[in-house]
Amino acid sequence: MTKFSKSLGSAVALTAVLALTATACGDDGSGSGDEGKGKGTITFWDNNGGPRTAVWTEIIKDFEKKNPDIKVKYVPIPIADVQSKYDTAISGGGLPDVGGVGTAYLANIVAQNALEPVGDRIAKSALNGKLVEATVASVKVAGGKGDEMYSVPTSVNNGTLWYRTDLFTAAGLEAPSTWAKFYTAAEKLTDAKNNKFGFTIRGGAGSVAPALDAAYGQSGITDFWNGDKTTVNDPKNAAALGKYVGLFKKTTPSADLNNDFTKMVAQWDTGTIGMLSHNLGSYQDHEKALKGKFAGIPNPIGDGGTRVQVSNPVDGLGLFKASKNKAAAWKFIEFAASHAENSKWNESAGAIPANTEAAKDSWITEAEPTKLAAAALTDGSTKVVQLPYYLPDWNSISKADNEPEFQKLLLGKVTAQAFLDKIAKELNAAQAEWKQQNKS
Repeated sequence: MTKFSKSLGSAVALTAVLALTATACGDDGSGSGDEGKGKGTITFWDNNGGPRTAVWTEIIKDFEKKNPDIKVKYVPIPIADVQSKYDTAISGGGLPDVGGVGTAYLANIVAQNALEPVGDRIAKSALNGKLVEATVASVKVAGGKGDEMYSVPTSVNNGTLWYRTDLFTAAGLEAPSTWAKFYTAAEKLTDAKNNKFGFTIRGGAGSVAPALDAAYGQSGITDFWNGDKTTVNDPKNAAALGKYVGLFKKTTPSADLNNDFTKMVAQWDTGTIGMLSHNLGSYQDHEKALKGKFAGIPNPIGDGGTRVQVSNPVDGLGLFKASKNKAAAWKFIEFAASHAENSKWNESAGAIPANTEAAKDSWITEAEPTKLAAAALTDGSTKVVQLPYYLPDWNSISKADNEPEFQKLLLGKVTAQAFLDKIAKELNAAQAEWKQQNKS
């Protein structure tokens, strides 16, 4: 297991334990910017614009009330576009002062020298000692620059299998707690002629990570690397993925081919589909649409009696080097990561807070899916396969480079083995390059 694997695994587990008890700057990001006067206008890019716009609007309103000399220009960026938006702004100008950054693409931004180190600022701020240490460690490792931090962690997510309790009860089905029960339910709940389906599969943007989750979840393989070669294309993973994608258009809607998470969640919330594999982040959407008619559980348990799932990124807030008003930007980051605001954001998202005080708030144990996710990560039943977020190429490999290939897989134009072989070849090359660059 790599140093990264141990750190991120500790991050998720420790956070779960705790859960249970602006104007754009206009240059390329390589400049040093300056501290500014701690007042004026700053720009904030929300890296999940749309689903999180309402809660960020509240947090910004709270911040501006306490800091009347600072105004925050809010820019919602769709989650599927966030890395390309940052890359474009880094090369062409127009970076924000503050931006949401996840560990899935943090290394890519750090490698382009666009983010300000924040470790010293945290040490001198009210956040010192208030951030879950293991999430701090995860951010450090994902940044790929030793002990330095390039974002302030705000939340940890977890994969979740959502299912319609009313439909399961009516069909006499047990909860899909195992993969066998999952496949049985997918078939039994499907009545395609009447537009009823047992499952909805993610075929559009963001499709590769959940596909890997299904592959490792069924194969029982628990390590992403075997030496310097990835296990992604292990024949067991290929067989598992082949079975999973075989559901497409048989027990899933054909529209799934192009559905990103927003369309997929909206489709499931109409109430005619039995199951959805997403994460804790869609909890509030389901609560509004299907209150009392759904439940969420962690990944199904495999044939060996163990639950296996791939890791989820740690989300956070980054301070961009190009900012001309870092003092005001830092005030906003510090405020957003504080107890009350971090708790508010994570309750809205259904995620697990990275602020130690927020992680102890009562709403976490009252939100059943979040409670179950936290328990699954600490009761010994779950093995987490650590995805290599530290690779600068990880996000491009796992998203734009291979999402079209996954659609070919759904359509039967490539095999599961060929699909995974392509990803493995790219990952092995990226790992070799990363190791060469970090020999020192």
